[in-house]
Amino acid sequence: MYYRDHAPPHFHAKYGEYEALICNEPPSLLQGSLPPRALGLVMEWASIHRMELLEDWENVVNLKPPKKIAPLV
Repeated sequence: MYYRDHAPPHFHAKYGEYEALICNEPPSLLQGSLPPRALGLVMEWASIHRMELLEDWENVVNLKPPKKIAPLV
């Protein structure tokens, strides 16, 4: 997530030379692309951490640091 980024609430996912914008609610691809397996893992992670992602979005919009979110294990 980037400070003062545009709506809707989203985060940026990067994998090698690929980059995608992922909507937080509901988790979905907004723009860009990732390889299918990477996109599937990102979507699974985003679904598990929906509330934390929305909380972090509020933090960065209000110029507060985001909290760490656990990786997919």
